[in-house]
Amino acid sequence: MKTWVTKINQKESVAALKRIVSIPSVNIGDGVTYPPFGQAIADCLAEVLSICKTLGMSTYSDPEGFYGYADYGQGEELVAVLCHLDVVPAGDLNLWDTHPFNAVVKDGKLLGRGSQDDKGPTIAALYGFKAVVDEGINFTKRIRFVFGTDEETLWRCMDRYNLKEEQPTMGFVPDSSFPVTYAEKGLLQIKLIGPGSSDFSLVCGGAFNVVPDRASYQGNDAKIVSEKLAEINVNQNFDGQLVTVKGKAVHASTAEQGINAINQLAKGLVHVHPHPMVQFLAEKVGDETNGFSIFGEIQDEMTGELTFNVASICIDENNSEIKLDLRIPISFPIEDLVETLKNVVAPYGLNYQEFDHVAGLYVPKESELVQTLMTIYQSKTGDKTWPLTSGGATYARTMQNMVAFGARFPTTEGLAHQSNEGISLDELFQAMDIYAETIFQLCCRTKKTHSYL
Repeated sequence: MKTWVTKINQKESVAALKRIVSIPSVNIGDGVTYPPFGQAIADCLAEVLSICKTLGMSTYSDPEGFYGYADYGQGEELVAVLCHLDVVPAGDLNLWDTHPFNAVVKDGKLLGRGSQDDKGPTIAALYGFKAVVDEGINFTKRIRFVFGTDEETLWRCMDRYNLKEEQPTMGFVPDSSFPVTYAEKGLLQIKLIGPGSSDFSLVCGGAFNVVPDRASYQGNDAKIVSEKLAEINVNQNFDGQLVTVKGKAVHASTAEQGINAINQLAKGLVHVHPHPMVQFLAEKVGDETNGFSIFGEIQDEMTGELTFNVASICIDENNSEIKLDLRIPISFPIEDLVETLKNVVAPYGLNYQEFDHVAGLYVPKESELVQTLMTIYQSKTGDKTWPLTSGGATYARTMQNMVAFGARFPTTEGLAHQSNEGISLDELFQAMDIYAETIFQLCCRTKKTHSYL
């Protein structure tokens, strides 16, 4: 296969990526007031559509501000590339070596929030497209880049797109790992609501899909809590007033690779404040990231075991709340797990409240789409890794005949949702070349590629 990407493509892509990473597109909107997810996200969408125009595409921006897209080519069939422009909050700025929204290149990486999830892969796909256009090749199918703005929360952008716009024939999502992800676990995000407390207060954690790396407690009995944590070797600091437990932040889909600071704090706090929320965490969660003490063994051969993340906890005088993120193997009905969870939390006086629920994804490995993408990846890299399944939730599950495809490689350090998020420029350019070949094969050729099987 030919090499598509030129030095000019590379240089222009880095400049474009810097522009959009430097926009702090964190969702701060209410989903109703225009712009629905905040001005920064609206600005980022406008900037990306402006870039698309320079690449020769026609663009459309939803007048309500939920999504935008850019089109090119002709033909009855539509190939879609689904991207998202919103990012998770930067977190503790002291943990960053560079400012998260001042994109810089350092040691061969472009650093900044969103560089790996999902702005870097978005730019890789766009400039892969540009590399094909630069060759003067005729497009026999239309291609559409769809830009979502609400991926890190409720996906209202894609709900609105699917309600109003044309559905593609096929496509891919550059928001996962190479090679192809043909199956994704179901996603369930919930809140557990409980009683308040007049004895203490607690506010820890953040987004549903992030394993919290800090959890702090302040009170007259903080020293005792610190001592209890020390007894069980929990990593913490105590400055005389504030106990801070240190964990490791990762994406909730790979919770087993992180350390949940809230769960660790609960193991010490329960001895001083046996509040129902704290008791539930200490007794039914602890160090587990698979929900075993709640559900038993939940796993299947295709997508592995259940992933369970405690994202945040809030306790005040009036009430208490825990946010949970579950990634569920595709062969297990979500409804059955919900009933089990309700039964387990009831004795603690906690009430179940669903926040979001998204069904899993499955596209057969034998499908033409999966085989085509696998052939391209293997030919470009020499890597014979077979198709993947994932606990991550991508836009691929919002449409038919859609899979996640890159842009992380098997050896890529996963930095999404973490401090010092960055993307290797070498890998950015390699992904760009893979996407160029992919767009050529899907949009410019009529002959089927050979199967990787």
